[in-house]
Amino acid sequence: MGKLFGTDGVRGVVNKDLTPELALKLGEAIGTFFGEDSRILVGGDIRAGREMVKYAVIAGLVSTGARVYDAGLTPTPALQYVVKSEGFDGGVVITASHNPPQYNGIKVIDSDGIEVSREKEREIEDIFFSNKIHRAPWKLLVDRVKPYPYVNELYVKAVVSHVDRELIRSRGFKVVVDPANSVGAITTPWVLRELGVKVVTINGNLDPGFPGREPEPTVETLETTARIVKEVGADFGVGHDGDADRAIFIDDKGRIWWGDRSAALLAKFIAEKHKDLPRRVYTAVSSSTLVEEVLNPLGIDVVWLPVGSVGISRKLVEEDGLCGFEENGGFMYPLHHPVRDGAMTTALMLQLLAEERRSLSELFDELPYYYSIKTKIYMSRDKALKAVEAVKQAYSGYRQVTIDGVKVFGEDFWFLVRPSGTEPLLRIMIEGKSKETIEKLLEDIKKTVLEAIGS
Repeated sequence: MGKLFGTDGVRGVVNKDLTPELALKLGEAIGTFFGEDSRILVGGDIRAGREMVKYAVIAGLVSTGARVYDAGLTPTPALQYVVKSEGFDGGVVITASHNPPQYNGIKVIDSDGIEVSREKEREIEDIFFSNKIHRAPWKLLVDRVKPYPYVNELYVKAVVSHVDRELIRSRGFKVVVDPANSVGAITTPWVLRELGVKVVTINGNLDPGFPGREPEPTVETLETTARIVKEVGADFGVGHDGDADRAIFIDDKGRIWWGDRSAALLAKFIAEKHKDLPRRVYTAVSSSTLVEEVLNPLGIDVVWLPVGSVGISRKLVEEDGLCGFEENGGFMYPLHHPVRDGAMTTALMLQLLAEERRSLSELFDELPYYYSIKTKIYMSRDKALKAVEAVKQAYSGYRQVTIDGVKVFGEDFWFLVRPSGTEPLLRIMIEGKSKETIEKLLEDIKKTVLEAIGS
């Protein structure tokens, strides 16, 4: 059987990998999977090709007898929340999340508002590749697509309901929001205004070319945003990706922090507020061992999982816990909805600061400090898998987690080498207590990798 789904949905370069033919057939497979007369909510971000992909998917869905509700432009977590809260049978999001502008993609949402499980992805792939498409009788193909312009409002109201509006309002916060010229510009400033926050939005015009910065919020892409945070005297800044399910925070000193750092703060905060929740968090192997260092002394267990929000969300639902998160800024707050959610994460950070009455820089300064390097080497997946095996052998004397690539734990360092699930490249992440340690590790790892792939 063929393979369509990657780490999170089906993605490809628009009109090269992700063609209207593929989108149509995938829409047919998704509609067949959910069944005749199922109610499917469809929406997405601002990316190039969105109309082409969306209407091709809708055509496929309708051909199977599905009822389609068009939400228009909306963040992924907003559509996910409404799929569950309003009782839809499923959803489809047209987005490539953090990928470069030439990419678009298709995410399939189950009735519980979470991306479909890996097993269900395989069922859809089986329908797709074996052409087991259901064709609805012509009499059903009448009035099957309706506008559904309520998603963003329902979502904003839900996010605001989980925090103390008056307490946050009383603090007079100022926040810089950088939604990367995409749909986070619609909802995150709205949430913050509802909470009485003064909002400074940059890269807020919707533009599929992403002229302000690349869609992935990183230390490099958020440099200008960080400077603005300092210049306007904001309490913090937040950067989203293309579909606004990630939140990377910039503190009041203009320092950019990875999502595992902010997640450690939020997990501790949630544990103190909700003592009835299980003392357990779920995170990807890409997160820093810092989270163990911070949370274990509080009696909170850290469960390591493969990279990919789908698996983390599913495990969070199956086993229950405080939260789930990824180092890329994806944070899952199950009391709202157990999926990555940029605006909900931002609202929680406001609640934390309002209650603590301290600056975000102070809170980050209390965390253990690690020097870090994140880099990538472009190569085929086959070569990336060879590279991982070589690294496993080279560091066989260390504690390892091998559920997704290889994560190696040392006394004063850790590193992860893994193939990307969405692009043809090998990702390398290293952290250590000294700059010299991580620079030497990177040199050694690269040497091992290049020898393994014959470059």
